[in-house]
Amino acid sequence: MTEARSSTASSALRYGYGTNGLTDLRLDDALALLADLGYDGVGLTLDHMHLDPLAPDLAARTARVARRLGALGLTVTVETGARYVLDPRRKHGPSLLDPDPEARAARVRLLLTAVRTAADLDAHAVHCFSGPAPPGTDPDTAWARLATTLTPVVEAADAAGVPLAIEPEPGHLLATLADFHHLRALTGSPAALGLTLDIGHCRCLEPAPVADCVRAAGPWLRHVQIEDMRRGVHEHLPFGDGEIDFPPVLDALASTGYQGLTVVELPRHSHAGPELARSSLSFLRAVQPKGPLTA
Repeated sequence: MTEARSSTASSALRYGYGTNGLTDLRLDDALALLADLGYDGVGLTLDHMHLDPLAPDLAARTARVARRLGALGLTVTVETGARYVLDPRRKHGPSLLDPDPEARAARVRLLLTAVRTAADLDAHAVHCFSGPAPPGTDPDTAWARLATTLTPVVEAADAAGVPLAIEPEPGHLLATLADFHHLRALTGSPAALGLTLDIGHCRCLEPAPVADCVRAAGPWLRHVQIEDMRRGVHEHLPFGDGEIDFPPVLDALASTGYQGLTVVELPRHSHAGPELARSSLSFLRAVQPKGPLTA
């Protein structure tokens, strides 16, 4: 269980598992499973089957989850990647880039709810993403819209003391590390705006080796997701089914001093969630840094 964690360098990385890969389990059962397996925390996606951000009595339900996390010794990141939580017909819709201002406002309200929920859960970050640029929208307009629409969320995160961690996502306007830095420049580099780095996405589309991406991202890391992946194919894969050489990647991550959760992200594998949660943690522990951390 989590009380027996070692404080040695080899355990500096803290692992979690995403509830979007455990959607066939009740939330209480999923949390108990992760604690029993020895995870340090959980990536909690706000969605209808676990902690529904749109249902009544959210504060009371969040308080119950907070007590359960505390009893199990689990830390948490709040994730906002639920596919149909806002629109039952459009995956991840509406986004921060939707042409309709009222639709964009719905996404902002969800993110503001996520920030409040994260504060109530003492989460180490709130995750989000930009969404794809709508057809026919020129890049300058799309980037200006993203910066403007995201600003109240960044301000709320700053006030709550919970970093907002935006994720470069293949196919989205903000797809790469370079795009993240472009957004930071557009928004005046606010301290509350950090980065969610998905390790598989680095292999999928970043030009640099994955370990180099991790080191370059280090100063802005607020949340990390991890899975295997192949070059040019955005498909989250169990460890060993893709192309990533994980020991140098985890060594690079440990060397950054990142203190948050590294969350296994397998949203299309809920049918095998309990077994993959077990095997994923075994894999990560086998390949994580064992000696002094590299600079």
